[in-house]
Amino acid sequence: KVLTGVDDLQRVKALEVRVDTRENSLGSFGAYLPNLRELKLNNSLLVSVRDLGTTLSHLRVLWMAHCGLSDLDGISSCGSLKELYVAYNNISDLSQLTWLDHLEVLDLEGNNIEDISQMQYLGLCCKLRHLTVEGNLICLKPNAESAEEPDYNYRAEVKKLIPHLEYLDEIPASQT
Repeated sequence: KVLTGVDDLQRVKALEVRVDTRENSLGSFGAYLPNLRELKLNNSLLVSVRDLGTTLSHLRVLWMAHCGLSDLDGISSCGSLKELYVAYNNISDLSQLTWLDHLEVLDLEGNNIEDISQMQYLGLCCKLRHLTVEGNLICLKPNAESAEEPDYNYRAEVKKLIPHLEYLDEIPASQT
């Protein structure tokens, strides 16, 4: 109630906070905010998405940029997400995102995605329309072991793996 400034937590639809989950787990805080639709945790220190607990199933938009995340384990408990912003973390494995059936917008800018095959997981997110991957190694070469190839075009490769994508790095995906 102190954070939101309202007595009736049913009325809270959006919340912006900075947390350090090394000291405080957010555990079941979503249970107190049953109508929370947008949660902004940018510049927090999150050891794991699991620290958000399992009570945010109604959340539509989640921001976790610059949070020190190394993986997305536990994101499946946010099953209603339409938009996920996790730029500037250390994420390399995208397999957990396959559980997000409603995901339309995903920002992965400046992460640690080294293998273009990770995009296959996003191909299973059938509603994904907007994707940002600039600032990842896959923009330069298909995987960490390969040398940079002058003919390599990450936009064309991503489009092959996610054919229903409409925008890649804020440019129409059809433009390769």
